[in-house]
Amino acid sequence: MSKASPSLFSTAVAKPLADRLRPRELADVVGQDHVLAPTAPLGRMVEGHRLASLILWGPPGCGKTTIARLLADTANLHFEAVSAVASGIADLRKIFEASAERRAMGQGTLLFIDEIHRFNRAQQDVLLPYVEDGTVVLIGATTENPSFELNAALLSRCQVLVLKRLDDAALELLLERAEKQAEHALPLTDEARAALKAMADGDGRYALVMTEELLTLPPDTKLDPAQLADFVQRRRPVYDKAQESHYNLISALHKSLRGSDCDAALYWFARMLAGGEDPRYIARRLTRFASEDVGLADPQALSIALAAWQAYERLGSPEGELALAELVIYLATAPKSNASYVALGAAKRAANEHGSLMPPKHILNAPTKLMKDLGYGEGYAYDHDAEDAFSGQNYFPDDMARQNFYAPVERGFEREIKKRLDYWNELRRKRAT
Repeated sequence: MSKASPSLFSTAVAKPLADRLRPRELADVVGQDHVLAPTAPLGRMVEGHRLASLILWGPPGCGKTTIARLLADTANLHFEAVSAVASGIADLRKIFEASAERRAMGQGTLLFIDEIHRFNRAQQDVLLPYVEDGTVVLIGATTENPSFELNAALLSRCQVLVLKRLDDAALELLLERAEKQAEHALPLTDEARAALKAMADGDGRYALVMTEELLTLPPDTKLDPAQLADFVQRRRPVYDKAQESHYNLISALHKSLRGSDCDAALYWFARMLAGGEDPRYIARRLTRFASEDVGLADPQALSIALAAWQAYERLGSPEGELALAELVIYLATAPKSNASYVALGAAKRAANEHGSLMPPKHILNAPTKLMKDLGYGEGYAYDHDAEDAFSGQNYFPDDMARQNFYAPVERGFEREIKKRLDYWNELRRKRAT
């Protein structure tokens, strides 16, 4: 019988570069020294030969799965990995049964759950007794804020460690390891190499996927940034409109505006657009800012915000985004005052505190004879007939002392408002005496 020629299916398929370069020891993990160093939380656990259940929270490609595998090896635990996307309670129960059998034989189990935030509350609750009694050491990986996505009971049984996106130095180290294995340099100019790391956006796995493609080019090739952009499709920045990055970026935009940092505000505005945020949501938040943080220091701000919002509605993207950019610049450079916001809050508290007090009778209309007989409208002074068109009468309830809710600042148009209020307060004091 002649020897059969090798088929496509019998030929071993080479592992991806990211898998071939996967660290074999914790010391080889890049960019996470703040949790892996000897004095850091995981470093101390390894040194003390004790491993607690953990939640690893970090962006894609920062090493969550790799760290979990290496911790299992270091602690001599059986490694069991599942994805919360594809697993249910039945799958978990099988794992717990097998883990209990191993435990009886002296072998512990590390259960790694990728995207643990995808488990619903019932699935998370199933984990509790097995984590509590040590049947498994749980390591959950999530890209979302655990305080939003995980049960308080589960969080109380785990230590949350925050992993960082890989910085430029960490990505450079990954590129150098890839070049060492390939035995030749990446076919990039220095500028393109920097652009490659920027495209990776802190994701080590994605950096190695792009690197693997580039290493197929002839070694004497030298791509510049423009050629690199054509060769490697640029990906959208990490941004989830329904999760924490959404709130982080709108918070960054709002606080940059409040801090009158026009350039930072434009950056966060552009980041939100690049991430696919609905410009209408941004317009609504900018309009809120015009009332809350600019207020009467610049009364035009609200009108301009509404005009920019309307301009976007009529033009759409991308043309309408310029109107919103102009609004960002206007709000960032406008004088700021939250006096109206504070005044409304104080007035609401007073309304709740004093209940259903009646207005003073002299400012009530009396459309019926009975109301006139009861004194409604009696003694009302028509302000236009008074000196300076200001009567100085009391408009608070009779059983409530006069209060000062609104305190304008000495900035922008509110400086003029303050002059008027001070003038009327002085007239009110004089006429009261």
